Amino acid sequence: MELRHLRYFVAVADAGSLTVAAERKLNTSQPSLSRQIRDLEQEVGVQLMHRSSHGIELTPAGKAFLDHARMALVQAEAAKEAALRAVQPARPTFAIGFISGAEISLLPTVDRVLRDEFAGIDIRLSSEYSPVLAKALMRRRLDVAFMRPEESMEDLRYARVRTDPLVFVFPSDHRLASKTSIEPKEIANETFFVPSKSAPSVRRAVLEFFRRAGVDIKPEYEVHNVVHAISMITSMRGMMLLPAYTQRYLPESMTTRPVSGEVPTVDLILAHHKANKSPILRLLLSKIGELAGAPA
Repeated sequence: MELRHLRYFVAVADAGSLTVAAERKLNTSQPSLSRQIRDLEQEVGVQLMHRSSHGIELTPAGKAFLDHARMALVQAEAAKEAALRAVQPARPTFAIGFISGAEISLLPTVDRVLRDEFAGIDIRLSSEYSPVLAKALMRRRLDVAFMRPEESMEDLRYARVRTDPLVFVFPSDHRLASKTSIEPKEIANETFFVPSKSAPSVRRAVLEFFRRAGVDIKPEYEVHNVVHAISMITSMRGMMLLPAYTQRYLPESMTTRPVSGEVPTVDLILAHHKANKSPILRLLLSKIGELAGAPA
């Protein structure tokens, strides 16, 4: 089993599609990627994923394998970085994680704040799902992470950076596109998608919002990330609730509308391990106001 097999497996699991993973993440062909996944399954000895009308779905064995595959890749990258650091002059190093997309608005401010005080700092960046970032913080693979609150964070401390409103996302020619805002009851009979468990905070916010509104939604499918959401909404002509900052990723064929009435929200936090006493961390925490002022 080679690291590339693990990278391919994780990419397909995240994308929910062999085609999307091959073309947009791995720069390879779909038949070649399929062969690599089959080779991995043969090596492991069980089926890890299967095709369905909804795309690629992980088997129970695949779901169990996924977390270990992610950690193996993280550890391999850490080993590589440790080897490189061993032959380089010592300088301050700070590892920062972002939920995918948040770095676009926050990184310029973070980079300026840190380099103003630590000119020679080596900033290591990663972009992942919030649960993966939490695990990396717990294992001290990251110094800080811009992420969503997680349910099990006993050893982590955090400060709120901002609160992101959720907005309805759907095709631009949808019947609801003529409205300036949308009430929950108006989507009762629509094809509706919810975030998968890879984004538990957003998932909880969406489900709780409809529960409070008294709307019994029956989600057609779950989506794993913004790219998957765009693909599913476009192909199935459905809709879903997503954080407002994701609007910058949408093609012209899709649009957003705010929620009418009580708006569901999710917090973006800056989290770190409680045992981390780094002066670089203290500096970043002291600048939380500047970070909160960065455009979403």
